[in-house]
Amino acid sequence: MPVHPQRPPSSSPSAPGAEPGPVRAAGLVVRWAAFGCALVAVGAVVAGTSSGGAVAAALGLVAVTGACRRVLLRRAERSGPGDEG
Repeated sequence: MPVHPQRPPSSSPSAPGAEPGPVRAAGLVVRWAAFGCALVAVGAVVAGTSSGGAVAAALGLVAVTGACRRVLLRRAERSGPGDEG
């Protein structure tokens, strides 16, 4: 019976924490940015801004977050596994 080499669990794309360092860091930044978008919208409503204004502000922040996500992921892909800067 042939023996097939297996990848270590950490190199599997479906394993948690399998993302390279820069890509994982970019993901964490995006998650915090998404939290910030929601927090700004809630804060605007609490402060008395109309719900439409709060939604518009949140959508603007989501657009900026999406653009920054693309830039961060492209930079992470360009940098090598050992690059820190």
